[in-house]
Amino acid sequence: MTTITGKDRAFLFLQGPHGPFFHRLGKMLRLAGAEVWRVGFNAGDRAFWFDPASYIPYRGTQDDWPAAFADLIRDKGITDIVLYGDARRIHAEAVTQARTLGLAVHVFEEGYMRPYWVTYERDGTNGNSRLMQMSVDDMRAALAQSDMDAPLPPARWGDMRQHVFYGALYHFFVMFRNGDYRNFRAHREMPVTKEFRLYLKRLLLMPAQAGERYLATLRIRRGGFPYHLALLQLEHDSSFQAHSPFSTMTEFLDVVIRGFAEGAPGHHHLVFKAHPLEDGRVPLRREIRRMARDLGVEDRVHYVRGGKLAQLLGDARSAVTVNSTAAQQVLWRGIPIKVFGRAVYDKPEFVSTQPLPAFFARASRPDRKAYQDYRRYLLETSQVAGGFYSARGRRQLMRMVVDMMLAPEDPYDALRLGTAAPRQQLRLVN
Repeated sequence: MTTITGKDRAFLFLQGPHGPFFHRLGKMLRLAGAEVWRVGFNAGDRAFWFDPASYIPYRGTQDDWPAAFADLIRDKGITDIVLYGDARRIHAEAVTQARTLGLAVHVFEEGYMRPYWVTYERDGTNGNSRLMQMSVDDMRAALAQSDMDAPLPPARWGDMRQHVFYGALYHFFVMFRNGDYRNFRAHREMPVTKEFRLYLKRLLLMPAQAGERYLATLRIRRGGFPYHLALLQLEHDSSFQAHSPFSTMTEFLDVVIRGFAEGAPGHHHLVFKAHPLEDGRVPLRREIRRMARDLGVEDRVHYVRGGKLAQLLGDARSAVTVNSTAAQQVLWRGIPIKVFGRAVYDKPEFVSTQPLPAFFARASRPDRKAYQDYRRYLLETSQVAGGFYSARGRRQLMRMVVDMMLAPEDPYDALRLGTAAPRQQLRLVN
């Protein structure tokens, strides 16, 4: 039997989720016998890495990064790289080089089945995931190697306030303590100072926005009308920018409202559900009102700021999105969904191919059994119980993910070959 060990492995961490998760992960990899290094691109990266001896500040430009990365790989004898999201420029360039050199590429991302799981894959996530080339039949064949039931939702460990808090703290360090990283350029276009103000504003306004959201949701649930959901995303999010046919969220709004006005029955309504981390940098509410008014459907179009999607899903007739992971909740309930971008769940068995007006007029239902098989496949492979931002979520995540990183096979091959470790059957507790 092969022992899982980090001996003769050298891990190079790039940018991670806000907060201490990458530091905790690196610490456990060291305990497994691996060598661990961290590249920091700004003071926010440095603030959450608590081992100065293994920290490597990068103070060069983005144009100089590929050559500097190649030098690091050679000088430190790196065998593995670890990163959060693969779409930002510094990560995309690192992944390209790492693949050429035959290095293992460990990519973390928010869970495809969020909020109770996070995503761990090799080589790429979202539109770059191996899932994009897999059919449901491929997944069913791999599931034949397992006789386990799909894991149930685990305990509540996610907390949006912690996510927002770490985001604000990270941008505070970048804004006020970044003197040693004068060449740093954020992967998003917005200046760091404005990003920090938006995080702080979001944190302070959470109680007031919760009240506004409650009233808006109540009006819809008591309205007595059929409604369709439009699941909005963050315009600056990497999955939207890299795997979407739209350059802005406003373009998506226009397509959806026009499709609704053309195809939906006159007594149906349309509800735009904002992303939980929407911070107002794009005037979504104003644009929705303007477009709906121009098309004569202003009385039938609604906007709900953030919050939990489940409160609106129960009575929804259908949903549309670019490529939001929230579509997984839609499909789990058997609700018709139409997507416009590249998404790991975009399979013909359960995602509609109808033109948008026809979809709003009478959406075709998804193949519920096919989606259940797909969901079980993800929960036995790339979806790992836990979370990045709360202490409890990090503890749970660490119980599984380190062994997955040290294993010779990626999560998908491990299931196919019958070498995947069993998943914990954790139940949701209130």
